[in-house]
Amino acid sequence: MAVAEIIGAAVGVLMLVLVAYILVGATLSTAEIVVTAQKDQTLLSEARLRTDLALNQSEISITGYGLNFSVTNTGNEVIGSFTHLDVYTFDNVSEEYEHYTYNGRTPAPKKWALMRIDNDYIHPNQIDPGEKAWIMVTFSGNDPVWVMLSTNNGVTAQLTAPAEGWRP
Repeated sequence: MAVAEIIGAAVGVLMLVLVAYILVGATLSTAEIVVTAQKDQTLLSEARLRTDLALNQSEISITGYGLNFSVTNTGNEVIGSFTHLDVYTFDNVSEEYEHYTYNGRTPAPKKWALMRIDNDYIHPNQIDPGEKAWIMVTFSGNDPVWVMLSTNNGVTAQLTAPAEGWRP
């Protein structure tokens, strides 16, 4: 009987050590995940603070069914993820917002195209701080009276048409 009690006690101690190891491991793993998530959130917030765009009222026009405008990167963050850059428009007649997604350098219906980037020397095909990009939005129907550009981190730039509109 004494041997059975010793074996039972040893198994009990082994189970306690195993449970403690699992609990400590799970706690450390959870703490590491939380710290990593907080670090990632901080980096995203810093990138958002460094991102800024400007649309120029004098460099926007409508030709045919294309809304052409320039956007200047006035922040300190490079903008290069164009598939996550969205353009929205609004017209007063149908009173509907239209969403346009990226289509490369080729204009297409319900899409926007990056026509060119001025002085694109440092990071080709990305909008560096201080660079100006020219965008064309292909719409159908009524002329938009409002346009907004939204980045992947939530920074926006918008313009409202003057009373005479954007057509030359």
